[in-house]
Amino acid sequence: MNDAMRSPTPARPANSAPGPDRPANSASRTVPVPAARAGRRRAAWLWALLTVGSVLAVYLVGRGVAELILIHYGDPASYAKDWGGPSLAGVLAVHSGPGLVIVAAGTWWWLRGRRAPS
Repeated sequence: MNDAMRSPTPARPANSAPGPDRPANSASRTVPVPAARAGRRRAAWLWALLTVGSVLAVYLVGRGVAELILIHYGDPASYAKDWGGPSLAGVLAVHSGPGLVIVAAGTWWWLRGRRAPS
């Protein structure tokens, strides 16, 4: 059922036939839900999701930058046992890759929003 519509009566089983008190087209008996109420409900979970996603994005970008700064490029033993190791490319892909993807997606989203509508 649509989020903006709700039935004023309890639902009947799918296999029951329409009777004298129940018309065949029960869609005409739906009552619209106020748009403000539906928007409030959606906004609550959307803000929670955006908050969790933002915290995760900041963590992954920070972790990627920290890995680039803190790794000892001349000493393979310093990153051989990290995730993605023993190669330097694997370690950087695992630790800095997600941050790079987030920065690229954010840049694409920001540039797409700044384009003039066509």
